[in-house]
Amino acid sequence: MQGNKRGRVLTGIRPTGRLHLGHYVGALKQWIPLQDDYECFFLIADVQALTTHAGNRELIERSVREVVLDFMAVGLDGSRDNVYFVLQSAVPALTELTTYLSMVTPQTWIDSNPTIKDELKTRRTDVTVGFMTYPVSQAADITLFSGDPKTHPGESILVPVGEDQIPHLKSTNDIVNAFHRMYGPVVLMQCAPKVSNIGRLVGTDGQGKMSKSMDNVIELADLTEAVRKKVQGMFTDPKRIRADIPGDTEDNPVFIYHRAFNPNANEVAELTKLYQEGRVGDVEVKARLFAALEMFLAPIRERRHEAEKLHIEGDLLAVGNARARRIGKLTIERVREAMGLNYPNLFNE
Repeated sequence: MQGNKRGRVLTGIRPTGRLHLGHYVGALKQWIPLQDDYECFFLIADVQALTTHAGNRELIERSVREVVLDFMAVGLDGSRDNVYFVLQSAVPALTELTTYLSMVTPQTWIDSNPTIKDELKTRRTDVTVGFMTYPVSQAADITLFSGDPKTHPGESILVPVGEDQIPHLKSTNDIVNAFHRMYGPVVLMQCAPKVSNIGRLVGTDGQGKMSKSMDNVIELADLTEAVRKKVQGMFTDPKRIRADIPGDTEDNPVFIYHRAFNPNANEVAELTKLYQEGRVGDVEVKARLFAALEMFLAPIRERRHEAEKLHIEGDLLAVGNARARRIGKLTIERVREAMGLNYPNLFNE
């Protein structure tokens, strides 16, 4: 694509705080190996963050830097010539393409979008137009980074997702198809899922996914004592009031975390058996979990510390933003030409 032989991957995350173990299991873990095979664009979606945090300027501003540091800490390498950290608001073409795509997107598609419908169940009074147009913004985020279909026929821009998220990409392709039906020339690539076995980590309280607002997260940057305290406070089997009572391990947050982060499969199997037989207590299984988490988090914490000393977050974003703007300029030129918005005769171009 435009001189790139690797194929492109686009994915992103909203800067609404430091990243946590849930982000690692649900996204970052799958992103890391993509750097070896693709041109990767990791979008820090600060504009999208405004759909839920419009009044919290300080949080978003602070979180952009935190997210870049967390990216570097887990092993995403923005210094590679095929890996780019991109700040959404620094690429004006994304907003322009969102506007153009909104002109071909029926309101009924927005109303029936699963993400929108789920959010509306809990957000009744503070829903904004920006939030409602999220599916169009997502389509613009993905398709702006596509190459020229004329020079790369049959290719797609890849988006890493789990099996259950594939339908979310369908709305992007529906919007792209609607654009091409109206304006004729195929100027935007479709997106295709890069399917991984993406997991979802429950919060430390066992209540749904990890969420900063629910105070049930372990951050990637948490120090040792913070991790220890959070592990000690984790929920287990509420029916198990004594250590000699057989306990549940399937839906037990402590064992879910063991299965996700403890590299010693034999230890996990042994603890599981003992717990199910009522022969080991919560204190012991939590102590073993803390040790496993420390083994996992210590190198991440160290890499983050080293990254903080380099002060290159802005430099990495500048490089990524510049690359994104160059690609975006080419995409917008194709889109404007297809829509008849370049007016060559009027301006004698």
